Amino acid sequence: MSAHAPVPWDTPGPLAGPLGVPLVDLLDRVLSTGVVVSGDLVIAIADVPLVRLSLHALLSSVSERMPAPWADGGPL
Repeated sequence: MSAHAPVPWDTPGPLAGPLGVPLVDLLDRVLSTGVVVSGDLVIAIADVPLVRLSLHALLSSVSERMPAPWADGGPL
């Protein structure tokens, strides 16, 4: 017998009822606070790395209420 409470994705049948936060609300929260995405992809043959791709991205919304960090107001 397991010691933890069952979670919806552990049940064998289909999920009943809403699960978590709607996608629109999640996207709104992520863009209002910002999120950093980073990852690495290595393509190797016989344990010899041939190609390495690195991804580093910052996702955030732009607010007109916040001043630009540049002295001239930015590149636009």
